[in-house]
Amino acid sequence: MIDVESVRASAAKPQRPFIGGEFVDPLSGKSFEVIDPARGVRLAEVGEAGPADVDRAVAAARKALSGPWAKLSPHDRAKLLWRIGEGIEKRADELSVLESLNNGKTIKGAYRGDVLGAIEIFQYYAGWVTKIHGKTIPVADDALCYTLRQPVGVCGQIVPWNYPLLMACWKIAPALACGNTVVLKPSEYTPLTALKVAEICRDAGVPEGVVNVVPGFGDPTGEAIARHADVDKIAFTGSIRTARRILHASADTNLKRVSLELGGKSPNVVFADADLDVVVPAAFWAIYSNKGEVCSAGSRLLAHHDVAEELTARLAEMAKKMKVGNPQDPATQMGAQVSQRQLDTILGYIEKGKAEGARVRAGGERDVEGDKAKGFFVQPTVFDQVDPKMAIAQEEIFGPVLAVIPFADEAEAARIANATTYGLVAAVWTKDIGRAHRLAREIDSGVVWVNMWDGWDSAAPFGGMKQSGWGREMGEAALEMYTETKTVWVNLK
Repeated sequence: MIDVESVRASAAKPQRPFIGGEFVDPLSGKSFEVIDPARGVRLAEVGEAGPADVDRAVAAARKALSGPWAKLSPHDRAKLLWRIGEGIEKRADELSVLESLNNGKTIKGAYRGDVLGAIEIFQYYAGWVTKIHGKTIPVADDALCYTLRQPVGVCGQIVPWNYPLLMACWKIAPALACGNTVVLKPSEYTPLTALKVAEICRDAGVPEGVVNVVPGFGDPTGEAIARHADVDKIAFTGSIRTARRILHASADTNLKRVSLELGGKSPNVVFADADLDVVVPAAFWAIYSNKGEVCSAGSRLLAHHDVAEELTARLAEMAKKMKVGNPQDPATQMGAQVSQRQLDTILGYIEKGKAEGARVRAGGERDVEGDKAKGFFVQPTVFDQVDPKMAIAQEEIFGPVLAVIPFADEAEAARIANATTYGLVAAVWTKDIGRAHRLAREIDSGVVWVNMWDGWDSAAPFGGMKQSGWGREMGEAALEMYTETKTVWVNLK
């Protein structure tokens, strides 16, 4: 394992936007601080890319579309994507530590949750590059009709702070596989690993201008990307509020296509016949993995009346024993929330839950034990006696707060599961295979897991329904978001 302090020292050096194949100073000369969430102190100083820098990045990306990148054969592009994956793999330890320092997640969580997925997504799409093609369509005898699959063009990509490396790679890999160019804005909280990805792309031989990374704030940097008339597509992961701004920006400018992966308030539905010895650890990590800062967190545990108390008691006991602390300590199970703002949001929801009459079975407070008082730590929290209409059962908290909601039968379970504005993921735990398939159809969710939680593969599409967004990440489905279909007719007379 690489030395933590050496990574910290490297991060403390000036960090700059990556535009046109090189790291450059922002035109405004501005910079912003990046905070270590576990210590509450400055980790890095990052050059702030403003609208003028976005213009530079988009111009570089547009130029690259007709340069060496456009002339690269699919076979060579596939090899290039594979080399990017290899570059991430070679620096896996460094990236895991850097992500942990920047985001507050454990090093183990960063490796499993970000680095391994980042490697896999580039390897997966490297295999697709040579298989993206059009079709010949049978029409009249005197004409030939066929389709071409062509790149969309310049893709603006805006990614969140919970899985900074993984989310960046989820977007960059399919865009490059389809021959597009990228202008990516990481979150202002967690820009460091995205800048490392840019460096890895450069070292792998990606032509200049193909991948550009512009650290900055939603306004003005993200807004400048969303409103830029020379950006052809926006891929966004984040909040519903920001998604609405992006949609308005698209409508107000060039009607650029938009794909959205938004939040969730995901139901984890447990029936009385489920094997609780399997359910309990799965339900535990469904909410406490990555500190609960997961769009697909199992934040609503819908438990049948017959097993609700046993489930709640066992989960509460595990939560009380969970080791919360230094994210760089291998024994730590849960690190720090990403920022003071997020900590305050989580604590605010905990107070709402108490005020609305839910009962705290574990946690419920900020964790200030020892050195944790300097960072953004919160106790893993379990609520029961939760009404489905309460704020903690309706709104995305994005933190380690579990709401246990009882139900009586299958119909009520489906009704409660669907009684939110979200529809990202869900799980059903039962030995009744008919019930499992019925609920998989009935629950309004882009992903449904049966007798498991957190099934992932780069080949499996991921995305939401309702206000959890539209479009899909990963799998063959993502290629639709990054290609245009052109129909060609040829007169054979």
